[in-house]
Amino acid sequence: MDEKIKAIITGATGMVGEGVLHECLQHPLVESVLVINRKPCGVVHPKLKEIIHNDFFDLSSIENLLGGCNACFFCLGVTSIGKNEEDYYKLTYTLTMNFARTLSARNSGMTFCYVSGAGTDSSEKGKSMWARIKGKTENDLMKLPFKQVYAFRPGYIHPTKELKNAHSVYKYISRMYPIIKALFPNYVCTLKQLSLTMINSVSTNYKKNILESRDIVSLSGIK
Repeated sequence: MDEKIKAIITGATGMVGEGVLHECLQHPLVESVLVINRKPCGVVHPKLKEIIHNDFFDLSSIENLLGGCNACFFCLGVTSIGKNEEDYYKLTYTLTMNFARTLSARNSGMTFCYVSGAGTDSSEKGKSMWARIKGKTENDLMKLPFKQVYAFRPGYIHPTKELKNAHSVYKYISRMYPIIKALFPNYVCTLKQLSLTMINSVSTNYKKNILESRDIVSLSGIK
């Protein structure tokens, strides 16, 4: 791919978004990064611009700033723990689709990368509430007029050591990473592998629109 990547990133104050931002700022194919956050990400870099915006359900005040990009790495998400179906649907499906529709209207040549999760239910009919809603989100994103849409379904994500936004529980789980990787090789990847795969997906016509952990490892180019 000769064209440089001009990316939008959401969720850069979370673990996955921070990892994707970190790799984008170092990657030679990435020309610029526009981060859209509710609070500052705390990163300063010549490639980086940041928009602080509190209401992702209403983008009218910033939508004229969202054109001219060819990639979106959508890393914004919430846990379903403690949420009823209505609230989780709004924060997962409604929010994501509103953002994606706004981008697709202004960036027809864009690749949209959505961080989903292992166990997502493409049929939208299973018993798991979160899996059904994630599945519907994936399915409807694929219908939007983007150049490409990819859904990433990592299982366990091993954090990047020097970054700061990993959940505290990872401090303990990370010690078991070699064992987890040995026992469940098809359900683990590193944050670096996930981030590089999202970048690489922009410049390749990968044969799958849904990437499980083993696909993420393969397309990342690193073991």
